[in-house]
Amino acid sequence: MPTTPARIISLRAAGTCFAVELTEPVPRVLHWGADLGELTDADFAALSLTAEPAILNNSVDVPRHFTVWPTEADGWSGTPAHHGHLAGTAAAPRLTTTGTTYRQESDGSGEIQVELTDASSDLDITLTYTLDPSGVLSVTSGITRRTEGDPAPYDLAQVLTLLPLPRRATEILDFTGKWSRERSPQRRTIAHGVHSREVRRGKPGLDSPYLLAVGVPGFGFGAGEVWGVHVGWSGDQRYLVEQLPEGAGTHASVLGGGELLRAGEIRLAPGQTYRTPACHFAWSAEGLDGLADRFHTLMRGRPNHPSAPRPLVLNSWEAVYFDHDLDRLLRLADRAAEVGVERFVLDDGWFSGRRADNAGLGDWTVDPGVWPDGLGPLVDHVRALGMDFGLWVEPEMVNRDSDLAREHPDWVLGPAAGVGPSARNQHALDVANPEVFTYLLKSLDRLVDTYGIAFLKWDHNRELHEAVHGTDDRPAAHAQVDALYRLLDALKERHPGLEIESCASGGGRIDLGILARTDRVWASDCNDPVERQSIQRWTAQLLPPELIGAHFGPSPSHTTARNSSDAFRLTTALFGHPGIEQDITLCLPEELARLTAWTALYRELRPLLHGGRTVRADLEDEARLLHGVVAHDGSAALYCWARLTTSPEGQSGRVRLPGLAADTRYQVRVRTDLGLPSFHQTSSPAWLTEAVQGWIELPGAVLAVAGVPMPTLNPGQALLIEVRREECPAGSPEQGSRRACSDGMGRITKVCP
Repeated sequence: MPTTPARIISLRAAGTCFAVELTEPVPRVLHWGADLGELTDADFAALSLTAEPAILNNSVDVPRHFTVWPTEADGWSGTPAHHGHLAGTAAAPRLTTTGTTYRQESDGSGEIQVELTDASSDLDITLTYTLDPSGVLSVTSGITRRTEGDPAPYDLAQVLTLLPLPRRATEILDFTGKWSRERSPQRRTIAHGVHSREVRRGKPGLDSPYLLAVGVPGFGFGAGEVWGVHVGWSGDQRYLVEQLPEGAGTHASVLGGGELLRAGEIRLAPGQTYRTPACHFAWSAEGLDGLADRFHTLMRGRPNHPSAPRPLVLNSWEAVYFDHDLDRLLRLADRAAEVGVERFVLDDGWFSGRRADNAGLGDWTVDPGVWPDGLGPLVDHVRALGMDFGLWVEPEMVNRDSDLAREHPDWVLGPAAGVGPSARNQHALDVANPEVFTYLLKSLDRLVDTYGIAFLKWDHNRELHEAVHGTDDRPAAHAQVDALYRLLDALKERHPGLEIESCASGGGRIDLGILARTDRVWASDCNDPVERQSIQRWTAQLLPPELIGAHFGPSPSHTTARNSSDAFRLTTALFGHPGIEQDITLCLPEELARLTAWTALYRELRPLLHGGRTVRADLEDEARLLHGVVAHDGSAALYCWARLTTSPEGQSGRVRLPGLAADTRYQVRVRTDLGLPSFHQTSSPAWLTEAVQGWIELPGAVLAVAGVPMPTLNPGQALLIEVRREECPAGSPEQGSRRACSDGMGRITKVCP
């Protein structure tokens, strides 16, 4: 139960700590980062004493504190936690604390809630810090206009969550991208001023900042302190890092984010509340892999996280595109079942008038000309083969050439003077309009109910420009996302077993807000394995592999025209939630044999791939990649050694396998289920030649510390290396000693004497 806290309170979990001092008028942040341990009253007093900075020349005449809600009233000249005005007045908020509650649970979770008020604007603010057992700190705020006072609306222009960073955090990593090349990393050094990333696309976008990280110089996957933030919101966003010459109290800079609000979008009348999306903050002393591990643990601990084995998918898009011929699709389903597919998804082209991408969106009824008997014959056939059935939809969009747009032109989102140019031949619907909301919910509910749909691929193929509605052109970007969330929640409530994928021209809407309501994301429309190696590598910075759609596509690639081996495509798709996106009725027998072996390999390794810890090696040459998944108990691991291009060096040198223990003995083998890759060498390193034949024993000191020489692959090739903890010896070295043995997937099977 919440209790009244002491003067200094802290949340601690998984080696992290967040400490706040309940100073007046607003509490200040003392520490965020490494766990400080169990502190005595004297220790807390020392932490408070050392939180007092110097008073500088030409400065305010009191020490600057960095508070939980920084404004100019604190002497803070940087970006404020919020700003707005009351009909042109009340533009200088001066907050005071009205209450604080605090709890810390034995599992490491905890919460601090601070109540603030601003008399000049009649605003009450509730600021909530929630620490998950993973060590991720999630922060939300509620800003409420009191019912008494000035009846004019308060125009809220910005609300951000800001946390301090130490002087040693000097290097920024965030992401950019474009269609078919999402989540491309970019680095820079912190300088004075603001590094700000603003998203104005109505969704996070293909160039989403995704996760803004700041660390010590040269931080990598396996080493270096790093602090990060993710904005869990599926609309316009703002991320920032800011450093002022005078610092932020005793801290050097600040890290934060929140929803980007359009002018006039949030106008709080008396009694109304604006609630911010959650900003998720995490710290790691073990580089980006440590940061990813915290977010993966957070996601896997959610009540709605997929608990059943993730079914292997076949999606029809790159197999048939708009050519929806029943006989062809029945043959595709037959072949899918033969190779081991568990879910068959019918993509775009099934609904009224949809023979290309310029018509039909909004008319969510089955096209009788293409499907005279409805989807039933295909659905029944798919289920009879032992697969479940999924369907593509794009509910938030409409084509001008549709019955819906002709009957309800006022349902199209846009200015009263007329909508602007189409994008991908489509416009957005005003989902916040109650009539539109009701129409979409009824249409989707009917489809799911009629065909017993298990999975919806929910697409969103254009950005929102001029997102206003009504005769007075009220801004609607926030309302659009809010309506989307309510629509997804309502559909899930009616169909509890329904799974939904967030797709947006590929990976254009990936955030923890949408994932609170969906079950996986489509990482990219690009199935080219060279591009996918990087896309999946960085998508996994936030999401565990079981949430990342990763499909095997045809060669040449639909998006890049690059040719690649099927083994490389299959290996790449293994490290996610795998699927097939190809007309496999055209495959040769040897290709089908590899596909079948791949589906069997996935089912064998699925518990490890979707339950282990993601690891990535720091290599000096970006032409080569080493990544994998290690069981949390250390009993098993699977690595992918991949080459994207040629490089000047002929030899890799000794390469360490991340995530293994130096004091443990392991067995290692090369998985040849998909065949061996093409090598750029006369012969492989000796250890690898033996590992191709079967298990060999190697100590952790060699694998994890000294490293092993890797083979030189040709470009566009990958090798699968499996590792397991050495099996139990016949007898124990010491009387009475006991040792846990596993099945290689992290499950303990017995305890050997």
